[in-house]
Amino acid sequence: MAISEADLNTWADYLLDYSLGGVQSDDIIMIKGEHITWPLMSVLQDKIFAAGGIADINLVAPDNDRGKVWGAAIARHGNLEQIERVPPWYKERYNSMTKYIEILGAENPDLAAGLPEETAMAVMRADEPYKRIRLAKPWVLTLYPTEGFANMEGMTLEEYTDVIVSASTQDPRELDRVEQDIYEQMDRSSTIRIKTRHPHDRRELELTMDISDRGVVKCTGKRNFPDGEVFTSPNTKTTEGEIFVDLPVYNSGSTVQGIYLKFTGGRITDYSAEIGQDTLKKIIETDEGSHRLGEVALGMNAGITKVLKHPLFVEKVGGTLHIAIGASYPECYVDDETTEEGKAALDRMHEQGLLNRSAQHVDIVTDFRDGGAGLGVWLDDTKLEVRNGIWIVP
Repeated sequence: MAISEADLNTWADYLLDYSLGGVQSDDIIMIKGEHITWPLMSVLQDKIFAAGGIADINLVAPDNDRGKVWGAAIARHGNLEQIERVPPWYKERYNSMTKYIEILGAENPDLAAGLPEETAMAVMRADEPYKRIRLAKPWVLTLYPTEGFANMEGMTLEEYTDVIVSASTQDPRELDRVEQDIYEQMDRSSTIRIKTRHPHDRRELELTMDISDRGVVKCTGKRNFPDGEVFTSPNTKTTEGEIFVDLPVYNSGSTVQGIYLKFTGGRITDYSAEIGQDTLKKIIETDEGSHRLGEVALGMNAGITKVLKHPLFVEKVGGTLHIAIGASYPECYVDDETTEEGKAALDRMHEQGLLNRSAQHVDIVTDFRDGGAGLGVWLDDTKLEVRNGIWIVP
């Protein structure tokens, strides 16, 4: 289904002017995505060139989930030694860019599914240094509607496109106001306590973590578009207890749903999934950091009412909470991670077990609206409420 020129222009303007703060003459802006996302890539590159910058078009192979350093072919047919042999120009390309746009959307998501565990995890580890380069620069992610993703959601392409385009052409500035009260409450709180119910044995599960002395971030379209969450990174070693995560999430060509996690001393010590157990195992067993949490966040977008599997959308739904298995966000620990002082502080906090590093950062989402597995969220002693599709401080 074709997207109108007007919608593509509105979408691209938000990404360039709002999310990335405009295009300067010395900018080299990488635009990464599969060929199927070309209609949006094309509009973006035209605007970048017209503004005097350079557009670096990074076309991703269809079997490469998220445009990692390698695609599925090397995981299926190659070996560990080959995976480590990343060409030197790859790092140079990422170092040279000043800003980064990633357009998600796959022609055939199944191409990246069912990979051998050992080599799939090796690809994740090989990609981590380049992921850290990307995250240290101004960046934004967005999702282009494709038939492959529509099929994954059980929707027609027309229905799916309507949902994606409608959410991606809305002015994000209202989110700043909507998120302020939750941001202030999280910023002054020392702990977060999460209660969920396991659907099978009806047990109430409780997960706690320390969020003191951590930066809190309001997400209003600067990094993800569309957006709508308030997040922080917990002190990694403090996560304790159990949680049930009920909403489906898409990862590496597979759907994972019905996730149970148990944490002891900050580390995942038991886990299961009703759907996608093998995928969950690959995520958690990637490295030491993928046994810990890197993020906790509240979904604040009341305009996304259709729960999709893709994490860019499902984690933003108002009245949900998500945690991320894997890497912490450096901006929750230091003001500027690119300075020598910032890098040294992050290294120090990693050694102390306060900050988590991992090749993984996988968001998994629990629904606290009526009928969901979520029972309650407390910031210190304040129990939050869901009202009119968003979290509020009563």
